[in-house]
Amino acid sequence: MGRGGATKDRGDGPDRKCIATGAVQPKDGLIRFVAGPEGEVVPDILGRLPGRGLYVSADREAIATAVKKGLFSRSAKRALKADETLPDEVERQLARRVVELISLQRKAGKAVAGYEKVKSWLQMEEAQVLIQASDGSGRGKSKLSTPHFGTFIGWLTADELGLAFGRQTVIHGALASGGLTQRVVEEARRLRGVRGNEGGKGHPEG
Repeated sequence: MGRGGATKDRGDGPDRKCIATGAVQPKDGLIRFVAGPEGEVVPDILGRLPGRGLYVSADREAIATAVKKGLFSRSAKRALKADETLPDEVERQLARRVVELISLQRKAGKAVAGYEKVKSWLQMEEAQVLIQASDGSGRGKSKLSTPHFGTFIGWLTADELGLAFGRQTVIHGALASGGLTQRVVEEARRLRGVRGNEGGKGHPEG
């Protein structure tokens, strides 16, 4: 998300090359990794850790390939330890990040939960993003549609949404535009790739 020249690694240039696929793409579609103090590969979800960044597409298979083929070590030109559970750790950290961002939007008055409140926001065209739990009832979820020109997020669980909204579980949520909403959308897209696109299929877009 940085701006300016592309000379610094923690940079500021928007595009990076995936060490697993070789594809060059914007950083918001990649996961940054750095070498830890003991030579372990550490996910840098926020992009703030010191050291040279190693980038992998926000895709479970790409991360697993980087681990299995020793691509972190090859790219860093030094021995690095990458555990096979790395994709799971990245997923866990991304999910936590998305939950934290939604929670901040809730505290700022830019997020609501519950069928009736979400329905009201959609009718008033207040909602920019519709969020529905991946493990919620398909019949219940089908009664609400993604805002026109808006975004649908459907791969967080009811428990995860509950954490975001300060409840035990949540099935329906909505975000207004502005604030951190765009960040929520960006981080949720990365999570979708690492999580395996769960819950995002077959939803009405109208």
